[in-house]
This record gives sequence, C-alpha cells and structure tokens, in this order.
Amino acid sequence: MIKFILNNTEITTSMAPGMVLLDYIRYERNLKGTKIGCREGDCGACTVLIGGVTNGVLKYSSATSCLTALGNIHHKHIVTVEGVNFDYEPNPIQQAMCDQAGTQCGFCTPGFIVSMAGFCLSDKQPTQQNAIAAVDGNICRCTGYKSIERALEQVTELIKDKTGDTVEYVTSKNILPSYFKNIKERLQLLATQTNGEANMQSINTRFLGGGTDLYVQQHDKMVYADIDFLTRKQQLKGITKHGDKCVIGGAATVTDLITSPVILAHFPKIAEVGKLISSTPIRNIATLAGNFVNGSPIGDFSIFFLALGAVLTLSDGENKSDVALEKFYKGYKTLDKQPNQFVESFWFTLPDKNTWFTFEKVSKRTHLDIASVNSAMSLTMDGNIVTHARISAGGVYAFPLYLAKTSAFLVGKELTEELVTEATELLQTEIAPISDARGTAEYKRLLLSQLIKAHFIKLFPLLEIDKLLA
Repeated sequence: MIKFILNNTEITTSMAPGMVLLDYIRYERNLKGTKIGCREGDCGACTVLIGGVTNGVLKYSSATSCLTALGNIHHKHIVTVEGVNFDYEPNPIQQAMCDQAGTQCGFCTPGFIVSMAGFCLSDKQPTQQNAIAAVDGNICRCTGYKSIERALEQVTELIKDKTGDTVEYVTSKNILPSYFKNIKERLQLLATQTNGEANMQSINTRFLGGGTDLYVQQHDKMVYADIDFLTRKQQLKGITKHGDKCVIGGAATVTDLITSPVILAHFPKIAEVGKLISSTPIRNIATLAGNFVNGSPIGDFSIFFLALGAVLTLSDGENKSDVALEKFYKGYKTLDKQPNQFVESFWFTLPDKNTWFTFEKVSKRTHLDIASVNSAMSLTMDGNIVTHARISAGGVYAFPLYLAKTSAFLVGKELTEELVTEATELLQTEIAPISDARGTAEYKRLLLSQLIKAHFIKLFPLLEIDKLLA
C-alpha cells in the first residue's frame, strides 16, 4: 500500500507502485488540471510539487509527474494545480498570470502556476533570476515568454519580504491555501504508520531511482514491474566529506549535488554545469547513480565523474564491492554489475589547490538537450608541469570514455600550446564516434578536439591557446 497526501486529501492506494503519478492523478483522481504533454519530462505540462520532511524540515520541489512512479511518493505531499486554488477567487500567482496576459491556449498554464508556487515555497531569494529558473522546465508554445516574465516579476514582488518559515509566510499572506500549515505534522504522522511495506527483493526486482530515463524508454514494462525504490532508502542519500574524499549516496539527486555545501566549496561553478543538464523538475528527481547505470555514451554526470576518478560501491543488499567508474562500462549499455546489484554510493578525491577541473558540453540547444559531445578534465599542476591528468569524453564511443592514453601522455610534461596540440591528435586514436542525429563522426572528432582546447583556454588563459581554435 502507498500512502501520501494529494493536495488536502490523505490517500491510501493499492495501485501498481510502478504506475506514473500523472496517470494516477488524472485517471484515478480525475484531477485534469495536470496535463499530458510529451510524457518525456520536457514540456512541464504535468508539473507537480513534491513535499517531504527531512530532519524536521518540510521542503517542496517541482517534478514531472509523467516520470514519477507512485512508489516514489510514499509518505510525501503531492500538490497539483487544484491544490493551490482558493475556493472562490484566483490565488495571487494565478492573478499575476491573468494581469500580465501570461496565458493563451492555457494548456501549459497549470504547470507554470505549480512551478511558481514551488518558487514561493522555496528558500531561494526572491529575485527575478531565481523566479525564471524555477520555471525552466515549463514550455509555452503560443503565449511568448515576456508576458510570463512580467507575471514572474509580479509574483516575486509578492514574496519580496519573505523570511522564516516559507509555509507560514505564503499562507499568512494568502498566497497559498491555509491547509499547507498542517502538512508537516500530517506527513510526520503518516510516516509513523506501518502498512506491511517491507520490500523483499526477488530475482525479478528492478531497481529504480528517479526514473527520468527509465520511464521514457520502458514505461509499459515498469508499470507492473517488481520495483525496489532506491530513493525511499534514506541511507542511500546524502553528500558527505571524509578527509579528502567526497562520498555521495546512490539516491542523491542532481539538485542535491549542485546545492551541496561540500561540492560548492570545491566546485563553485557547479550550478553552471547544472543548467546545461535537464531542467529543474528533472534535476530534482534524477539520481546521479541512475546516470551511471543508464550507460548512455553521452551521460553528462558519467563524463563529469569519470574525470574525477569516481569509484562505485555496488551492493546486493548484503555484500558490497567496489569498481572504478572507468571500468564499469564494458560495452554499449553493458555494465560490470550483476542484475541484483545497485549503486549504494560512490566516492572521489576532492580537488586540492593545485588541481583544476572543468566540464564542457555542446548540444543543438543550449538547455534541455542531450549532448552531441561532452568532456571533462582534471589536471594537477606543479608550476607548469602536469603531475596528474584525467580526461573523459562522451558521444565519441559506445560508452562514456576515459581517455587513458591522452591523460597519461600529459603527465610529467610542461604545459604548452604544442602539448595541447599533440594531445588533441593523440585522442583521435582513442575514440570511435559514429554518425547519428547529433552529428557526423567527423564532426564529433573535430568537436572533441575543440572541447579539449576549450578546457585549457578556460583553466589557463595566459597560454593563449585560443588561437588553436582558428
């Protein structure tokens, strides 16, 4: 049985836990404000808020309900557009959209309203930049975004004095309904209720993190699958520092990564990387371990952590084993992992003051798109001498690739323009791109060479390597 709160109603359901939340909302609860659009997490028409209590604090995040399994909302608060309505008048967020002519056909509007409500409930500063970021997963095809931006300005003005408890603030200001005040206590009570939910892992178990790719590829298979919901395991979450190592739980999300104090201290520009990868509602539920296990040749975080030398800890629930991420991939979608194993956690050595790291990605669209080619590089320097190097690349091989030869070639050498040129020539012997919808093989070869040069230009601008791009 799955228990959660849907808007202001407590729900107990025996529906298949692999069923996506979108279908449950529309067809089982007849709440038609949440729209069916792309069913791939791209359009935002199905956006909902998911609220949960962690360490006594209630936090909300936006999510695409088309890719969220019912089993992943156990003991959560789900807010649809109906859940932000007042009885006889629009709430101030809805009124802002009306005042600024922010809706035309209206199909996308509920998703925008929910995302804006999530912004009001968040701990983000009330700035226009943060307001726009809150709706980066919502697409409007007919109104045009300027009117929606004006509505966001009006919403931002509503919460300009926001302090303290956000739920208390938005309810006291009549921005959202008063029932939100009691949600934390209701969720805490719900969590104390047991309902025989013990998850006995069977031979046919499918492991599920956020599901943001699995439901796109295998929706019908997942609905009635025997699923072990990894995001419900608190021990698989968290990002912690142990000496010079960073340990990240297998159920940690992309949002967890880009907001982690540990990560921000060593990768201050991580938010810029995050903006290149999916959208806020996807980042809120997509797990980093899921990106590894997906095995996509262009997996952004697979490439990111390959360059950092990440090591995975695999578990079958009892026994554990470690495998370096660079050894994890055996072929296209083929992993060094048994079917009964999942990624419990992974770790990597945090960069010191002499280590430089950068990530590059090129795609047809800057945002909300998969890479044509992506790459990451970590260099440790002793003056002008490279003492340690790791370079990774995606979109140029059957799986996320660690460029072992090119990385080894750089070590012990003085960093010069000539060395960079030689490295870009050597890497061509390590890759084997194919022509597909993202570009020809020749284009990808050229693109990777340019990205490698871009790494050096960004990290060592005094070398004037930019002339090599001509």
